[in-house]
Amino acid sequence: MAHVDALYRYPVKGLTPEKLSRAQLAPGQTVPGDRLYAIENGPSGFDPAAPKYLPKTQFLMLMRNERLATLDARYDDTTDTLTIRHEGREAARGDLSTKEGRLAIEALFRRFMPAELRGPPKVLRAAGHSFSDVAAKVVSIINLASVAALETVIGAPVHPLRFRANVYVDGWPAWHEFSLLGQEITIGQARLKVVKRIVRCAATNVDPETGMRDLAIPTTLMQTFDHADCGIYAQVIAGGEIAPGAAITP
Repeated sequence: MAHVDALYRYPVKGLTPEKLSRAQLAPGQTVPGDRLYAIENGPSGFDPAAPKYLPKTQFLMLMRNERLATLDARYDDTTDTLTIRHEGREAARGDLSTKEGRLAIEALFRRFMPAELRGPPKVLRAAGHSFSDVAAKVVSIINLASVAALETVIGAPVHPLRFRANVYVDGWPAWHEFSLLGQEITIGQARLKVVKRIVRCAATNVDPETGMRDLAIPTTLMQTFDHADCGIYAQVIAGGEIAPGAAITP
């Protein structure tokens, strides 16, 4: 039976994944705390009082800023504190609920990647908003068998975290997820509807551990399978708890 192998969220867009032991899904929402913050790369026009979807190119992100993968970021929900380490040392710490804390984090990015900034970096957040790559609030799902099939084609290991998904599935045949488009699935206690295939970008070329741009995943997908898709988006239609080991059924 297919089941959840691992569960992740990404508190700050483009920064370190956070492995979860469980998550409580709510209808029409993302995994709690997923893409809660983003680092604006120069003025974007984002208005926290009236948040709207903006393309990821408005923010620091792995597609263009692979050095982000060399940072080790840890977010504490209880204190709203982000701690960033680089090369084994603490580089910045800030309470993101305060102006002083946000300035401390922004100062790090000014020092760390000045050549990649189009303007002052700014920590962004808005109540109820997720800085996802798509406008709809979704849960992203990766089939580990599809990653294994991609490894076979490439002839090298492909770290599943290159795909920065929320749910990693074990037990589906390779590419089975694409046959679920438009269908409902149950994950643990939650019910979701599969709404979209995920088109991969150059962010997947970046090794999540080294920050090296060492593979050509979208190109390989296109040349081998005639598409650049890997993974699916699903919308939560009935809430409930999900966790590693939870069964996944149609």
